[in-house]
Amino acid sequence: MRIGQSSDIHPLVEGRDLILGGVKIEHYKGCAGHSDGDALIHAVCEAIIGALGLGDIGYHFPDTDDKYKGINSLLLLEEVYKLMDNKGYKINNVDSLILLEKPKLLPYKKLMEENIAKALCCDVNDINVKATRGEKLGFIGNEEGVMAQAVVLLREK
Repeated sequence: MRIGQSSDIHPLVEGRDLILGGVKIEHYKGCAGHSDGDALIHAVCEAIIGALGLGDIGYHFPDTDDKYKGINSLLLLEEVYKLMDNKGYKINNVDSLILLEKPKLLPYKKLMEENIAKALCCDVNDINVKATRGEKLGFIGNEEGVMAQAVVLLREK
């Protein structure tokens, strides 16, 4: 078994879609970023890459490469799945947390879990997405940004 963890932060800006877990969420601000800015998927990707001992997300998908500009981050997760599969591992489980003041994410979490499970070719019961607010404290509470964290446990196939 191998374990990996990561976090990802994106500023919230007007004029961008808010995409988390591959789900477009109705909000007046979205995540700034080179790709679609999906902080949750980025954290999951990097946690898996870390568990495999293969560096970080920036090494595999650099923000200096125009082929990743505006890309759907679920496509990146599918590429990370291939890395994991080629190294002889599969998902045991993923536990993740989104920190975002508004909007409430409860209506979206199940679809996020389904999107992640599909990209990682695993059972949706192996994926957990949690969400919490910043309680009006710091950059999360002031609605300036979003943070996502992920922990993954991989096991040999």
